[in-house]
Amino acid sequence: MPRPHPSFPALHLACLCLLATPAALASALLPSHRLDNDVVESRVSEVAGGRLLSFALKGKPNFLLVDEAAGDPGVAPDATSGHIRYQGHEVWIGPQREWWVHQDLNPARAAAKATWPPDPWLSLAKYALVHRKQGEIVLDSPASPVSGIQLRKRYALVSGKPDSLRLEAEATNRSDKPAGRDIWFNTRVPAPTMTYVPVASRDDVRIEPAGALRYTLGGGLLSLDLPLPGEARRKGKLFAQPSHGWLAAFCDGQALVIQFAHQPRAAIHPAQGQVELYQDADADAPGKGMLELEVHAPYVELAPGEAMRASEQWTILPYLGPATRDAHLDFLRRHAAQLGLSIP
Repeated sequence: MPRPHPSFPALHLACLCLLATPAALASALLPSHRLDNDVVESRVSEVAGGRLLSFALKGKPNFLLVDEAAGDPGVAPDATSGHIRYQGHEVWIGPQREWWVHQDLNPARAAAKATWPPDPWLSLAKYALVHRKQGEIVLDSPASPVSGIQLRKRYALVSGKPDSLRLEAEATNRSDKPAGRDIWFNTRVPAPTMTYVPVASRDDVRIEPAGALRYTLGGGLLSLDLPLPGEARRKGKLFAQPSHGWLAAFCDGQALVIQFAHQPRAAIHPAQGQVELYQDADADAPGKGMLELEVHAPYVELAPGEAMRASEQWTILPYLGPATRDAHLDFLRRHAAQLGLSIP
């Protein structure tokens, strides 16, 4: 049963970064484009699925969890490719239970209705650079023979909001048949990150597997509980129907707010939630595991050649207060008007 849970001890609250020598780090970096306005900085790569590799306040640690040395980006994906844990932020196409059922390149995955790995052409392939200008980059994926989808991604700094980044995705059905799909934003952050979602009721939440995770819900705001030292590792997913279109995460002296278009439950595929939090956390190994901040756009039946679009807007702010639920919620309420947040 979800219940209030004590805060993660201070020792484990700092979001840990992997240490490497400058030479080792440089050799591991994926080729990338930098978006920088002297307030925030980010890096976007054409390779490894056109993913966002970093986002942070200028001079602060990367808010994202990333492993740029996880694989060889020069290897072209195929229908037998597995998952490569580059992490960072990427875009998937949902629903997950249909990932491999609409293709015949890998009959075994189709027959098994495989739910893993994600579409290699969208997650691993090199994207084409459509254009790059000051503060903006647009990338195109190849058309995937697995999902039938081609993605266009746009990353752009936001005029008049120097602490914000806009992420846009356009998914076009390049197959010759109708395709029911959704756009799925997936952002990886370190496991000790503390996260909040506006949720009206426990009826708007489910956990898979049942009982795998714990959360606190009070005053219309849900937070995912972190395990305490000595407690078992937690690994599972929370599916939520949010009451408003935002979520917030706190880590390493920064607060990240992700805003998106709020959708009614009926618009989201029933196997998914508009917001999903995947947690893999072990208090006794805080440098391992991860948290995924996932947002689904509406499920749409696309005719051949038809496209759908979705977006997120990220804002990152300095946070110098204690790592507690009460302090975090007070911070969000104080900044709600500035951010345009609806807070219960």
